[in-house]
Amino acid sequence: MSYIVTENCIRCKYMDCVEVCPVDCFYVGENMLVINPDECIDCGVCEPECPAEAIFPDSDDRATAWAERNRSFSASWPNISRKGTAPADADEWKDKPGKEALFSPEPGTP
Repeated sequence: MSYIVTENCIRCKYMDCVEVCPVDCFYVGENMLVINPDECIDCGVCEPECPAEAIFPDSDDRATAWAERNRSFSASWPNISRKGTAPADADEWKDKPGKEALFSPEPGTP
């Protein structure tokens, strides 16, 4: 089992989760993070750290649609091991539903 980042992260990208991950399994895109499910050790420390409530275990139905996206983009986006600066408008996007259409496949900057 692993944890999955879902659409709640889009345009928020707070990165609090990155700080607590013991195995550095987060990867950064232009407007969200993903977890490499093959590197995740299922410790769960990232889930409660996410202010956007974007991280779920892969057994949760809310993670299903995002599992493959986490796997594929973690293979091409850069690894991130330190918390960066969240977007200036992250708080405005935090609780907005239906952000999947805003997903960017472009890599971010670690």
